[in-house]
Amino acid sequence: MMTKNDIISNKLKKIKLVITDVDGVLTDGGLYYTSEGLVMKKFNVKDGMGMRLLRERGIKNGIITTDTSELIKIRGERLKVDHLYLGVWDKENKMKEICVIEKILPENVAFIGDDVNDIGIIKEVGFSASPNDAVEEVKNIVDLVLTKNGGKGVYREFSDLILNHLGSVN
Repeated sequence: MMTKNDIISNKLKKIKLVITDVDGVLTDGGLYYTSEGLVMKKFNVKDGMGMRLLRERGIKNGIITTDTSELIKIRGERLKVDHLYLGVWDKENKMKEICVIEKILPENVAFIGDDVNDIGIIKEVGFSASPNDAVEEVKNIVDLVLTKNGGKGVYREFSDLILNHLGSVN
């Protein structure tokens, strides 16, 4: 009989693309406003290294977010994100479009999200995770609730988990 860890390991070994939300995952969900009304967000550099380590193992990455902030575009370009989509509310269908482009199946996709607008895509991917501080509706349906909170290196925790399960398999 397979244990939960065996099931997780088998799912993670199939991953070829990791997609993430931004606010509440790559950031802590907070917004900083300057006196001039400019919005700032804080990203964790460890998450960027996680993307790089996955890329070195042949795993592509993507960002699908409802936000339309230029900051996210700049961060995504700096991280050399393979698939960067801003202002998308139907994340599930966007993920399916990416699968066609990459010639992979949804079961080859991992997603990390934190809020109710991520539920559709969470239900469709091969493996889903959330930050520890995600909303309960998300935490109740993901394959794994990670130990870190959004903006605190949770993507890196997720990428390390995937890489550890890949072992020497490429």
